[in-house]
This record gives sequence, C-alpha cells and structure tokens, in this order.
Amino acid sequence: MNLGQITTILVVSLLCYSCSGQAKDNTIEKELEISTFEPKKKLPIVVGAARTKEYLKLLKGKKVGVVANHTSMINETHLVDSLIGLGVNIVRVFSPEHGFRGKSDAGERVVSAIDKATGLPIISLYGKNKKPYPDQINDLDLLIFDIQDVGVRFYTYISTMSYVMEACAENNKELIVLDRPNPIGNIVDGPILEEKHQSFVGLHAVPIAHGMTVGEYAQMVNGQGWLAEQVNCKLTVIKAENYDHTSPYKLPIKPSPNLPNMQSIYLYPSLCLFEGTPISIGRGTTTPFQVLGHPLIVSDQYAFTPKSMNGAKSPKLEGEECKGYNLSQLDAGFNAGKRGIDLSWLIKIYTNFPKKEGFFTQMFLLLSGTDQLQKQLETGIPEDEIYASWQEGLTEFKAIRKQYLLYKDFE
Repeated sequence: MNLGQITTILVVSLLCYSCSGQAKDNTIEKELEISTFEPKKKLPIVVGAARTKEYLKLLKGKKVGVVANHTSMINETHLVDSLIGLGVNIVRVFSPEHGFRGKSDAGERVVSAIDKATGLPIISLYGKNKKPYPDQINDLDLLIFDIQDVGVRFYTYISTMSYVMEACAENNKELIVLDRPNPIGNIVDGPILEEKHQSFVGLHAVPIAHGMTVGEYAQMVNGQGWLAEQVNCKLTVIKAENYDHTSPYKLPIKPSPNLPNMQSIYLYPSLCLFEGTPISIGRGTTTPFQVLGHPLIVSDQYAFTPKSMNGAKSPKLEGEECKGYNLSQLDAGFNAGKRGIDLSWLIKIYTNFPKKEGFFTQMFLLLSGTDQLQKQLETGIPEDEIYASWQEGLTEFKAIRKQYLLYKDFE
C-alpha cells in the first residue's frame, strides 16, 4: 500500500466517523500505525585502516614502513599485526610523541627500539629525529600513516605527518594516509598561527581547532605548498566510511596518556593554553585536562594535588595542593556550542591571579600561535572582542579548508 492509498483511507475513515458518529474496529489507529515511518539510522563509521580491500592492492609486493602508535587499531588488532597477518612486507615502524605504545609523557624523549611482538625496528620521530632520514626510508617503496588525531593544531601528530610527507616527497616515496574521524570535526576556531611562532606544536597557518581529519589536513599541506621548498608528496587517502563533520565520534582508545576520555578531548583546545602559564590542568591526577588549579588561586570549589604517575612522571606543581575548578561535569560535548575555544576560564583566572608578572611563558606564544592573544588578555580586552578579532583569519582559513574536505561539512 502506498502513501496515497493510506491517505485516502484516512480521509474516508474520518468522513465515515463524522457521519455515523463512530469508528469501526479502530481502523484509523491501525492505518496510522501503518503510515508511521522509522527515521533512517546512520551506518556505523568504519575507519580507513579497517577498509583493507581499498588499499591492500597498493601494498602487494612492496616494502612498507608504517607510522603508527597504540591508536592504530583495526577492531581489536593492531594495524601492524593485521598487515603482517595479511602477508604485507612491513620493514620498519615509525612512532610519534608518546611512543609506539602511547605511554610516554608529553614532551618526553622517545627512543628507538625493537618491537617485542613483531621484532620490527621502531624509529622514534619525536626528539631530535622528527623527520625520517633518507637512510631510514630509502629501502622502502611506500609509507603508511595511521594515527588518531584530535583536531587541534598543537596536538603534534599532524606535525609528525607533515614531516613524514616532506621526507616522502624528497625521497620519491608514496604516502598512504588511513583516515580516521576528527572527534571535534564540527569546530573551526581560534587565532591563526603566525609564521614567527612556528614550532613542532604549530607548523602551519591554521587555527587552534582546524575541523579536519588527518587525510584532509594532509591534502591541504600538499595543496597549499606548505612543505619545505614546496615539494609535493605523492599522497593517497583511504577515507573513513559513513563519517561526516556532523557526526559525533567517540574515540575507542585514548589518543595519549593525558586525554583519557571524551570530556578531556572536548576541553583540550581551551585548557591546553594553560600549559603556557603556571596553572595546572590536572596532569598527575585522574582528571587531566578537566581541572584547573594553583596554590595561589582563591577558591573553595575544588582542590587537587598532582602526583607522579604513568603519563605524568613529573607533573607541574607536583605534591602541592592546587585550589581551583573541576570542569569534568561541564557540558562541553560535541554539540555544546558553536565556539570551540572557551576563553572564559583563562580570563577569569588571569584577572584574579595575584602574581601576574611572568604568568604567560614562551610556550603560551607557541600554543596560541600569536602575540595578539597575550596582549589582549593582559590589557583586559572583553571576551567577545577577542573572538571578533579572529573572524577575518577564520573566514580566510575556511575558504582554504573547503577545497580539501573529503566529507560533508557541518556548515
């Protein structure tokens, strides 16, 4: 029975009811039940790594290097183990910040080693050797990059990817990026990086929250000529299936030791700016990137004491009671608001902090990517005016970003 027939039956039934004053055998209710349609459910997101049929043919007979860490999983199996099981000739593994198993502290030197499970050599790309040397890739035919990112400029995995792209371009090697969703892919916000503040925590002229997957970001780096000497990397991106920038995505594995849950990831773009100040963001507690505190803050709302632990061996203000604020229950989720960067806590704490001299360090400039934000905070510029000062740069960036998107956008 089609929709037109159902509609006709409903109209006739109502007319009969009106004329006779009664309905027969609940006909209307039955017809209404028939005409109720279930909304179409979204299909589950499939990460690029799991779409092996799309890229195994590209690996056949090739010597392969893999840039990976603990997030490089296909369901319950690590990408490296899975590819070896499928007969792929993996020659060596390259690891980013936090190491191949993802247990090192932020900023901790990651050493090269041998993977106990596979016997493969692991080359660290964090420390002095951020870019693969020619002799580390000359014997390879191609490299694979598969690491879960969180969509923020100063999260260093995209810097590692950029250096790998550069090495591939310079040594005539292909790079295959196995794409994964951006858990804050519906946010583009923050000041644009100024070239003079370029560093490993910010390589390119993008905002703090860039709203792109690593595959999209790689295409932009290539297309905008952002690699040294404007070299171009031979790039293939294996898309995630059933994903778009309107889709919330809960990470199945914490991407680094101090981003243990989705709340910490949602707050990360805003709270990481405190890393360039004396304020603790909870490293050395069970709620990193979800709390704020310092011994000099006057607050009876919350207190915590950072301690040495895995992922935070020497946390800021270790052993000192920090008074401050607990944001772990704050509504900061995927659809909590259009602004991805919340400056209200930074403004509040700086305004009331008793020791303003030296509050902002050089790291704050590198994280914010601009001189302007520190000056605005120090002179008491209202929050809305600070946001307004970003808009011209964000408009220009969004026009660039749009050229490289692989998925439906949120706007």
